[in-house]
Amino acid sequence: MRNLIVRTFLGAAVLGLSLAATASAQQPAGPIKIGYVNARLILQSTPGYAEAESIFTRELQSYRNEIQRLQSTLDSAAREFEQSSVVLSPTARDTKRQELVQQQQTLEQRTRDLQQRADTRQRELLGPIEQRVNTVIDGVRASGNYAIIFDVSADGAGIVSADRTLDLTERIIEQLKESGS
Repeated sequence: MRNLIVRTFLGAAVLGLSLAATASAQQPAGPIKIGYVNARLILQSTPGYAEAESIFTRELQSYRNEIQRLQSTLDSAAREFEQSSVVLSPTARDTKRQELVQQQQTLEQRTRDLQQRADTRQRELLGPIEQRVNTVIDGVRASGNYAIIFDVSADGAGIVSADRTLDLTERIIEQLKESGS
């Protein structure tokens, strides 16, 4: 854990130094402004997000239910095969085994198809909202002359502690609410 914190700190320090060098080469000398947001909280507070997420969750559950039904059918067929395989002729046993393999392949293909459909639907429902959030965050970054804004809710963000005055989350949420749907 300590090594992770040290590596994160060193990585942030190197990033900060490289940003400082880049900024000083492009802009007049001055402090580099850094901020952070909790993008997950922002999304949850964005108008329309709860409804879109609810629709997606319902659709995803129907996909999961279908996969569970297919898996149950396959499991039942496999149990039935195990129980009856001793009385089957070698040819019948091979035929049943091939049927099980085909059923497994069908299940795997359907799972891939539903996963692809879920990914597409998630982009359709949540993509425009996420894009709007990113646009507002980028607008705040530009108007506030922030060099960088971190997302503390992102997996692997590496931010262990930060000054709360650098938190722009509420500012972003207010702008999103003011801009409406």
